[in-house]
Amino acid sequence: MTTLPRRALIVIDVQNEYVSGNLPIGYPDIDCSLAKVGHAMDAARAAGIPVVVVQHGTPPGTPIFARGSHGWELHPVVASRPRDHLVQKEKASAFEGTDLEAWLRERGIGTVTVAGYMTHNCVDTTVKHALLLGLAAEVLADATGSPSYANRAGAASARQIHESFMVVMQSGFANVMATQEWVAALQGAPLPERGSIFASSQAARATARLQPA
Repeated sequence: MTTLPRRALIVIDVQNEYVSGNLPIGYPDIDCSLAKVGHAMDAARAAGIPVVVVQHGTPPGTPIFARGSHGWELHPVVASRPRDHLVQKEKASAFEGTDLEAWLRERGIGTVTVAGYMTHNCVDTTVKHALLLGLAAEVLADATGSPSYANRAGAASARQIHESFMVVMQSGFANVMATQEWVAALQGAPLPERGSIFASSQAARATARLQPA
């Protein structure tokens, strides 16, 4: 059986705001990603991997994640499942202003597996913060998601945002994989190969050379 480094599953901001509130996830399909989050939590529990649930909060009266509001509450997919630690945060990174780093260090955890929302914001920021702390990171691509955006800089669909960030993360920031690949690895299968900036660039260049002029 494959020996895996000590890891924890970090479930970020799976709150009603992203499902029935003012910031709905557009891609992947929210019901599908929620099911994957639940599957990952169940698999972690079965494998003895600690589960950390993160909850984002803003001051009362703000339009999203106002503490005490329905949108701020954890979604039932997460709230109904056991967890080992709850982190309340106010910033994008689950490490900023919280006890998460200390909690992980006390347990000898060297790898964080990240699921939850949003792909391009709290997931991405938490992954990069983890790397600065010397932790390895994994991202469950189908257990995350993004909304669409439009502002004075332009517009991007939820799918464009999510897929672009997954590609960038796999270029060296994290090992990006499907939830089922991660679950299989917990059961002894090899982990998918980690990426790098060089390999990602070379693959893109090779693909471009194959395109018709």
